[in-house]
Amino acid sequence: MIEVEQVLVHEDVLKENFVCNLSKCKGICCVEGDSGAPLDNDEKAILEEVYPKIKHLLNEKGIKAIEEQGVYVVDEDGDLTTPCVDGNKECAYVLFEGGITKCAIEKAYEQGIVDWQKPISCHLYPIRVTKYPEFEVLNYDRWHICHDACTFGRELKVPVYSFLKGPLIRKYGEVWYKELEESVAAM
Repeated sequence: MIEVEQVLVHEDVLKENFVCNLSKCKGICCVEGDSGAPLDNDEKAILEEVYPKIKHLLNEKGIKAIEEQGVYVVDEDGDLTTPCVDGNKECAYVLFEGGITKCAIEKAYEQGIVDWQKPISCHLYPIRVTKYPEFEVLNYDRWHICHDACTFGRELKVPVYSFLKGPLIRKYGEVWYKELEESVAAM
């Protein structure tokens, strides 16, 4: 691991390759799993604010899930997440376009309807952040459904941290990312 400020970055984030390949996976990461997308506490208020603005982009099942469960939920493990449709199926905030699962929040962001792109955990995937009182740890989450992204990343020779440059800057800032790049170069 390397440390950048109070963030420990696992070597897999630096060495493994990854580039999302939506034409192959069809956005299945927004459908599969045991619960919704992990949320930070400050994202609760953001979801409350953006939901009325993006509701028109959601399908009936997603709207029903949000209306019944709320714009965010606490899952079985006590974690704050997005609500899911029919228990633990797709995230309530998805939309389906051309056979590909996409995020309605991100679509609204791209259309200039909202100024928040999507939950940071979604933006950072396949990095998962583990928070401790004094520091955070960035780990590479290996999931069989992302096999095509790993293959594509190897073909293009793009490490996880490079693929996620924008989300990492969004989370930690440009100075932090530059320090990360310098640490990697010094390895």
